[in-house]
Amino acid sequence: MIDITLQNIEADLIKASTEQPVLLDIWAPWCGPCRSLGPLLEKLEVAYAGRFKLAKLNSDEQPEIAGQLSQMFGVRSIPFCVMFAGGQPVDGFVGAIPELQIREFLDKHVPSEAELEAEEEIAEAEQLAQDGSPDAALDKLQQAVAIDPANDTARYDYLKLLLQLGRVADARRAFEPVTGKALHDARFGAIGLWLEACEQLPQARGLAALDAAISSNRRDFDARFERAMCLLAANAPVDAMDELLEILMRDKAWSDGRARKAYVSILELLTKPAPKPAAAAAGGTLEVAGKSVVASADPVIDQYRRKLSMVLF
Repeated sequence: MIDITLQNIEADLIKASTEQPVLLDIWAPWCGPCRSLGPLLEKLEVAYAGRFKLAKLNSDEQPEIAGQLSQMFGVRSIPFCVMFAGGQPVDGFVGAIPELQIREFLDKHVPSEAELEAEEEIAEAEQLAQDGSPDAALDKLQQAVAIDPANDTARYDYLKLLLQLGRVADARRAFEPVTGKALHDARFGAIGLWLEACEQLPQARGLAALDAAISSNRRDFDARFERAMCLLAANAPVDAMDELLEILMRDKAWSDGRARKAYVSILELLTKPAPKPAAAAAGGTLEVAGKSVVASADPVIDQYRRKLSMVLF
């Protein structure tokens, strides 16, 4: 638990909430319900074991912050609790409500124990992969999926690494529970394309045969698409996009946009996740709106996005 002031609000509330949810308890020494709610919140912070942080704000000593939050939520009484996540306030409740209701409120906004453990495994896996230990990273991601099967980030990263390591059969088994998501989640749609390309590779014509077919007919789009999928299966996504561009430059609508959809999926596979939202700076008054975040530019992805735009538009 920490007391919030104008001096520490940026570091200990706004920025801290980009790492874990922070529940801000706005209270006053003369408020009877505040005195009963405070110890209950402290007990819950311990019970939730690091899944959220509790912060307290004395409204008599910090009227600027309390006033801005009260105006934002249309609240005129205390105790008033505000949940911060991602650098900004996202929800709140008023009054000394029962413990069960507080737990229900917290459970809407804080990660479960399984989610928290899975996120730790994902973070360790990312570090292991960066350190050149893909097998160890794979073990961590497999554990993350086992701990929290609903964690799409863990499963997506697990599937990508399985395919990068050529473990196609294992990837198919891990993909089965989320097959339905491929229709509305671009990440899993892209994984589905990559997985299918890997599964079809043993039956595909070799690159030499495909090159011969294309040389004899530059508009043999079936051969070009097959070549692109062979390149994708061989973990050469940029070369695959180059082949798909050859189709798009000649026929943008070929096969109901099949080449365009595959190209976009490969871009999705290459795109790194955006960083967490950055918190706005507090300069004398509470700045609660998080700044928009732009993922760090990747020159290859930017180049191939421009190429697609030039062809399509």
